[in-house]
Amino acid sequence: MTQPLWRPAYIGVGSNLDDPVKQVRQGIEALEDLPQTSVLLKSSLYRSPPMGPQDQPDFINAVVAVMTQLEPEALLSLMLGIELAQGRDRSAERWGPRTLDLDMLAFSSVIMTTDELTLPHPGIAQRIFVLLPWMEIAPYFRVTGGTTVEQLARSLPCDDTDIQKLD
Repeated sequence: MTQPLWRPAYIGVGSNLDDPVKQVRQGIEALEDLPQTSVLLKSSLYRSPPMGPQDQPDFINAVVAVMTQLEPEALLSLMLGIELAQGRDRSAERWGPRTLDLDMLAFSSVIMTTDELTLPHPGIAQRIFVLLPWMEIAPYFRVTGGTTVEQLARSLPCDDTDIQKLD
């Protein structure tokens, strides 16, 4: 019997409630405890203004690279469990404040769209708060159509008031 393949996945981690730095760090620690999954790289933490409604606190974001033997849907299910354990309320407003947000940005070279999961994540190319930390750990990962994370990040306008590296 053959062993499942190890494949890379990239996960965006964000929070803007209940000590966001602590929430992001706890989320990353929880990812480290997932079965059949190993965290390889963690970006620095970045502070950025909210993407949605502006009447909420700034977000703290990071990106984590993992190797996993899980299928994308199984990894997503475990990620949703981590969010729930940290108090995430998925019934709240879209792009509203949250204790923890875990987004699967990419899973190997998988391209898929289901009711639960779209890979690569459809909003990557417009989100500098995802691209800067991702570029820190995997600048040459090809996201869509052969475009690298670094190329996507450099194509977006950004100044120091938009996003700030914390550590």
